[in-house]
Amino acid sequence: MRYLSRFSPVVAIRDLRLFLASRRPQELWFLFAAIAVTGFLIYAFAHDSYAEPVYRPQITYVEQWPLSRTDAEIRAQQAVDAPAKRRRVAEERRAREARQAGFKKVDEAMTKWGL
Repeated sequence: MRYLSRFSPVVAIRDLRLFLASRRPQELWFLFAAIAVTGFLIYAFAHDSYAEPVYRPQITYVEQWPLSRTDAEIRAQQAVDAPAKRRRVAEERRAREARQAGFKKVDEAMTKWGL
């Protein structure tokens, strides 16, 4: 704790000014360029780190059916469930095709660049 009690911002700023005054001009330009590049990279990573979560767990509930169910009851339940299943399959297919289109676009760009 005694080390921090000896710290003075005024002395630190004066020491920094003396250090920078003893540098040649090209060294200061490289210092500012290095600070700018580092600052930009930190900003870019911080800006890019925001991602909206896309994953939503899908919970599948299993229904319990009596052993005495008839084939007619099974077909009737399948007829009720079929539109929802078709809708879900169509959504998954559209999502897969959109993902494939994105990958194809990246692949064509990389091919154009010769990669």
